[in-house]
Amino acid sequence: MTFHFSAGSNIHFEIKPLIQTLLSPDNLLHHFEGNKDLFNNLAFHIGLIEAISYWKATCAPLFLVHTGALANDQIKWWKRLYYNGLGEFFYLNGIETCQKDFMQIQCTGTPFKHQNRLQFEDSYLVPIGGGKDSAVTLSLLKQNGKKISPLIINPRGATLNTVNAARIAENEIIRIKRPIDAKLLELNTKGYLNGHTPFSAMLAFYTLMASAIHQTRHIALSNESSANESTIPGTGINHQYSKSLDFETGFRNYYQTYLDPGFNYFSFLRPLNELQIASIFSKLEEYHSVFRSCNAGSKTDSWCGKCAKCLFTYIMIGAFRGIEYADKVVAPEMLNDAEMTNYFDELTGIADIKPFECVGTVSEVNEALAMINEKIQKPSKPLLIKRFMEYKMQGIQSGILKHISEEHHLQNDHLQILAEALI
Repeated sequence: MTFHFSAGSNIHFEIKPLIQTLLSPDNLLHHFEGNKDLFNNLAFHIGLIEAISYWKATCAPLFLVHTGALANDQIKWWKRLYYNGLGEFFYLNGIETCQKDFMQIQCTGTPFKHQNRLQFEDSYLVPIGGGKDSAVTLSLLKQNGKKISPLIINPRGATLNTVNAARIAENEIIRIKRPIDAKLLELNTKGYLNGHTPFSAMLAFYTLMASAIHQTRHIALSNESSANESTIPGTGINHQYSKSLDFETGFRNYYQTYLDPGFNYFSFLRPLNELQIASIFSKLEEYHSVFRSCNAGSKTDSWCGKCAKCLFTYIMIGAFRGIEYADKVVAPEMLNDAEMTNYFDELTGIADIKPFECVGTVSEVNEALAMINEKIQKPSKPLLIKRFMEYKMQGIQSGILKHISEEHHLQNDHLQILAEALI
């Protein structure tokens, strides 16, 4: 696919994302020819979500769409996605606006028409991010005999190693090469606006295209109930908005209405919280040496040991396997590191605002720290455990490891798999 974006007459971008499919060229061409309108429409929608990275550089008040067209309800849906998905971006850049006024979308193209509906197989596409969550989804579905195709955007060590640990051949991976136009990075160095975009929303539209190509009905994400919590309490600003149930439900309604109702996009881990996911992952030792969740260390496939995400992962592992084990898996003695105090305060609720990272709720972190404290036999406690005790932040939710949320889009057989994994 090729996409062109421009801002004014002088700023032009072009990107060419590539999906490496598992089909033969002849089968792929036949499939495309028979469903041309749908595939063009899916590509059009990928362009709309890719545009968010380039729109945010200027926050242009008018968004002109020259290829394809959107109905009024679709425009409202896209404005809501942009507004909520860029909540952190607006907040950190000091932009005060509202969903109604932050931009207007106008279309000059013609709508794509649908003639055929896809015929799907009862198989699963599982996006792999390299962290503990997608490893749990991959492992549980595979253990229960589901037919799986892993999907990876811009493969790196942790994502490929996760698939290898699951004993799935690399030639069974659907790979997506997603570039960023270097001009955008140049503009950022010149002072044009930059910040967080809803990556999971972008992933969602790519998974529809990959699912349509391979006729894979189920798209099993690995987002948990914890993603629904606002990063800034009392506001709608959520670093994980496109991982939330609100986005998932809205996205399902959107593609069922405007694309194809045969897709089944859902988060397999939605009924669970971060602590429950960590309890399952703590038993999957084959992934412990290969998973990575640190954004700072993503390019080098490592844990930096100095960020909120590393600290959160350390705490989750430590709750079930002890901090000595977490020392080996993530980074040594993170709970004895005074430089982690600010992140610790944000994770535990001592500070008012959570880290702008994909981390669990305050309640889950405090429950995990209470579990760690009970495991420590030495009279001398780590520095941050002492701080935890000083603020009396012991576990504040009874039964957090047993409660399965009823807010999800899972089938009964999926719920049974999760229930058995928690035993």
